[in-house]
Amino acid sequence: MHFEEFLKYTPKIQNVELPATQSHAKMAPANRLDLIKAIDFSKVTPKQAAVMMLFYPKASQTHLALILRTSYNGVHSSQIAFPGGKVEEYDTDLSQTALRETHEEIGIHPNHVNVIRAFTEVYIPPSNFMVYPYLGYSNSELEFVLQEDEVAGLVEFPFADFMNDEIIVNNTMKTSYAGTIEVPGFQVNEHFVWGATAMMLSELKDTLKLVL
Repeated sequence: MHFEEFLKYTPKIQNVELPATQSHAKMAPANRLDLIKAIDFSKVTPKQAAVMMLFYPKASQTHLALILRTSYNGVHSSQIAFPGGKVEEYDTDLSQTALRETHEEIGIHPNHVNVIRAFTEVYIPPSNFMVYPYLGYSNSELEFVLQEDEVAGLVEFPFADFMNDEIIVNNTMKTSYAGTIEVPGFQVNEHFVWGATAMMLSELKDTLKLVL
């Protein structure tokens, strides 16, 4: 989709009712939803994080920015994700967290990002994080500067590919809470996007289908 065409839909995106957990369920790994339902959040206090689902023009075509996490000793090692991270005490709100982390991780200044709206939060049981996604866009082509200690690479996801249902596939993955299981996700070139990021992508995709 041409980026100028995409911009015409942003007012509708602001006002549409989000499909929320209905969309999340499509991409939830086996047992994930049951595990979440069993958690008593009056006794468990999740850590908070926020991410930015950032659209931007590249050669006039709409793209979505994803990152490849570096390899480390943790549950999210080497995974595809949105730029973002945990809330710091000096953040005034969750949208500022998403903007700050996007600046730190991929070098895009908050002044270059127009925040459209918040999307539905996703709880991640293995790391006990509640993640709050925000949708934003930049009006101009971007020059990314990666934070090398956390970001191993940038994945530029064309809008046309994102909206193609053929990229939704199942894959066998080893999870930290259910062993080796088959999980749904998005096949983005050589990358398989699953888990919380796939759940957020699912809500984003279903929301876009409502307004296009």
